[in-house]
Amino acid sequence: MKFALRVNGKLQSVDVAPETPLLYVLRNDLELDGPKFGCGLGQCGACTVILQDQAIRSCSMRVDAVGRREITTLEGIGSRGRLHPIQEAFVSEQAAQCGYCINGMIMTAKAFLDKNPRPAEPAIRQALAGNLCRCGTHLEIIRAVQRAAQTRSASPSGQSLKKRGTA
Repeated sequence: MKFALRVNGKLQSVDVAPETPLLYVLRNDLELDGPKFGCGLGQCGACTVILQDQAIRSCSMRVDAVGRREITTLEGIGSRGRLHPIQEAFVSEQAAQCGYCINGMIMTAKAFLDKNPRPAEPAIRQALAGNLCRCGTHLEIIRAVQRAAQTRSASPSGQSLKKRGTA
């Protein structure tokens, strides 16, 4: 069955079974490597993408449930040449060890900070609680989200965490 998906600002057409997990479509059909396969049960967060301003687990979202909502992956918020402020904060705080969880941490943090621009540390911890990191960089990840929030607060427009037009 054919589906038209809006991914990172671009209309994409895929021909897949309706029950295909969105993660498989993003990785296999659209060749996007940001979202990772972790548990396949929506419990680890490695596959997190933003669906219409909401962080969701793409491994447990069927492609036929997406509809016309915008999908944003890690590739849609920044690039190697122009990192998103959240990505910059994660680099500055050295918030990755193996890096497998980072897609989910960054995408969850972005959706969270877009709705909560000045969060307290307990709120950050709660927002990221469903994302698993097996390497133990939790403290650095919390500091990275705090740094990104401070960057936003210091911006004249206060909107530095919005999409940077890299799609």
